[in-house]
Amino acid sequence: MKTFYFTATGNSLAVAKEIGGELYSIPQVVKHSQTKFSADKIGLVFPCYYMGTPQIVRNFIEQVELESDYIFAVMTYGNFSASGVHHFQRLAAKEGLQLDYTNELLMIDNYLPLYDITAELAKEDSKNIKENLTNLVNDIKQERKSLLKQKWWERLITFFSYKFYQFKRGAADKKFSVTEDCTSCKVCEQVCPVDNITVKEKPDYHHHCEECMACINLCPENAIKHSKEQGDKRFKNKNVKLKEIIQSNR
Repeated sequence: MKTFYFTATGNSLAVAKEIGGELYSIPQVVKHSQTKFSADKIGLVFPCYYMGTPQIVRNFIEQVELESDYIFAVMTYGNFSASGVHHFQRLAAKEGLQLDYTNELLMIDNYLPLYDITAELAKEDSKNIKENLTNLVNDIKQERKSLLKQKWWERLITFFSYKFYQFKRGAADKKFSVTEDCTSCKVCEQVCPVDNITVKEKPDYHHHCEECMACINLCPENAIKHSKEQGDKRFKNKNVKLKEIIQSNR
């Protein structure tokens, strides 16, 4: 089994590790030339962005050929997805990628302009993450075939929300700022999945941002701010190490 993942603060990587198989970082695959992959099972794990699919995951499925008798996709989300994985199902179908199983997993939301991390962590137990993940992993082991459906009003929400994402995505870093606490450690540069940051004395943003919030959430000094952030608390999945995210995205 091969499991491809895109992660910013560790949620999707934690899920991919639990699912198992050979793990492949989607940003790393996109940056390199390998385009054909085959296995008895192939899976994709990635977060929900604006009720839909992150651009880097779209780039991935447009670039690669996946050959398997069983292909699954899991979308992680923090509060409301509007069954965003259905958006990925439609994109996959356009690329000739036949999915056998799709699901979503409710986790901690790290989108700082909308959610306070302290409040999000307080809700962690109520989200039943471990139990739901176990059920999801069992589905994949048993090769269950099931595709999530999307209600008409969810599809409408996804359409407009995702249009907004496509419009603002690259320039999203213009709302980031760096304080004097910055030590030029380059963690932000190393965790950025799209090479959008260069650090000399301070981070310099190049305005092709994926808006994944990795640079803000993972800064050791909490020196990067978002103009609309809801609090100072930052997030990294407790089951993933910083060096794993660096290895995934550098």
